[in-house]
Amino acid sequence: MMGLYGRIFDVVVAGGGVSGCAAAVSAARLGANVLVIEPNGYLGGALTACGVGPMMTFHAGKKQVIRGFMQELVSVLESRGYSKGHVPDTKQYTDTITPFNAEGLKLALDDMLAGEGVEILFHSFVGGVLKGGGRITGLTVCNKDGLNTVKAKVFIDATGDGDVAYWAGAKMEKGRPLDGAAQPMTMKMKYLGVDTAALKTHILKNIESFPEMKGKESLLGLDIPADIEGFAAEVKKEKAAGRLDLARENILMFATDREGEYILNTTRIIGHDATNAKSLSVAEITGRRQCRQLDAFLRGHVPGFENAALEFTGPSIGVRSSRQLVGLYTLDAEDILSCKRFSSAVAHSGYPIDIHSPDGEGTASYFLKEKGSYYSIPYEVMVCGEIENLIVTGRCCSVTFEAQASIRVTPSAGALGQAAGAAASQAASKNGDVRAIGIKELQAALIGQGAYIEV
Repeated sequence: MMGLYGRIFDVVVAGGGVSGCAAAVSAARLGANVLVIEPNGYLGGALTACGVGPMMTFHAGKKQVIRGFMQELVSVLESRGYSKGHVPDTKQYTDTITPFNAEGLKLALDDMLAGEGVEILFHSFVGGVLKGGGRITGLTVCNKDGLNTVKAKVFIDATGDGDVAYWAGAKMEKGRPLDGAAQPMTMKMKYLGVDTAALKTHILKNIESFPEMKGKESLLGLDIPADIEGFAAEVKKEKAAGRLDLARENILMFATDREGEYILNTTRIIGHDATNAKSLSVAEITGRRQCRQLDAFLRGHVPGFENAALEFTGPSIGVRSSRQLVGLYTLDAEDILSCKRFSSAVAHSGYPIDIHSPDGEGTASYFLKEKGSYYSIPYEVMVCGEIENLIVTGRCCSVTFEAQASIRVTPSAGALGQAAGAAASQAASKNGDVRAIGIKELQAALIGQGAYIEV
């Protein structure tokens, strides 16, 4: 392995989540030799390490606006029996959702990266950045080999928290402008053996108590994984009795690809900072305590959960937001809600602005100007003025607090990752300056990889 540390890669990707994997595959397919550095022992990021699911959404109305690597991944999962593909959202919050099997996702990503010759260092943390002349020259990596340096012509920060960019001296912001508070974290719970029929029957018989589901009852009758929101009265009663201590007003759950398996997206851990080790540690403990209370609540108040098996909590807490790059362009809420088009577009999304309150209960949603509309994301949100060979992808790119609440979801992060990888490969073949690449050349490369690009 010492030879690995002595090499100069074309591209090093910090973070093996979906965005980082998309970047690695995209760069490798364009001829770059690529290394991925991942803290866990598997790929997939929040989808495999935090129990996040489903993916939502690839569509704007009936039009699929996120394709390329992300659609290829879904197709692989479908072909192996690990996903039912894109199905209607039973709450109609988005047009479609894409449930999947997390263990199958790990295997699919392993195979997709291996198939392109991407090298991976698992159980490896980036702990520092080496710089010189406005460029990153190397990353300090901590793992079973000790402390070593990995070098590359171009670096991609896919850490989610912007760790590499921050340590490199790029300008960053954190949380909302008012006070720096981030959206709350969530400790996910996954159950197997839920009596889906009993759950749906209860909702249909008491539809007046499920305002989020009212008017969409026909979708609950379809043989598709269902997302469900409600039980507000029961939550209110248990909170008043002191048996449920969480800053959320109802229960939100999503079915996976497996019959009777549900992901609970309900805990809400406020007032913590994902970029602070101590705060993050306390958040994990708080999340597990909320999960314990929720487990008792579900078994006592939600039909279908009486005999369900709790598969796991976490395994790590889910983080919605932390640092944001201040890049050459900052995407804002107006850009999203007005469906702005950019000549330098590298990705598109139809997902609304979805802000989980940093203060406690409540989720604020702001939808695009009309159903089926979508916005574009310019390349400039991933690059900055301070570091010439750095690309930042995923939820920590250059967007405002409000805009981040839209681009943070998996399909968008994956689409940005594919663009980051293609751009990194392009820059690595020249002088390494990611700000000097040809946008038209980049867009052509993405279209060649199956991505949807509209300018």
